[in-house]
Amino acid sequence: FFLGGSGTVEFPIKFTPKGAGCYYCQIVLKSSCDIRVYEIECVVIADQADAQLEFVTPAYQTVTQEIPISNISSDNWRFEAVLEGQCFHGPPVINVPVGGTVPYPLTFKPVAEC
Repeated sequence: FFLGGSGTVEFPIKFTPKGAGCYYCQIVLKSSCDIRVYEIECVVIADQADAQLEFVTPAYQTVTQEIPISNISSDNWRFEAVLEGQCFHGPPVINVPVGGTVPYPLTFKPVAEC
């Protein structure tokens, strides 16, 4: 550790979770005249988010839904899209800059009633 300018102590912790969930930890700091116990709770959210879109359109008419992709991280993102299913179209790659939002245009172009 080291003492910061405001009299605080920085205590960097590296945490590598195995998956989503709540992780608890106790840190016990002892000196000759003091004992301090810090309880830490880390909440890990899964990397993948499940989503569902429903397209309703008259037969043979195309509909496009723009899905906003927001990047709140500190790195630029490059997404590669893999579309499964017939009649769906969209760009194979989109780039989302730090702090930006880019719409992904997902198009459903039916060739028959379904």
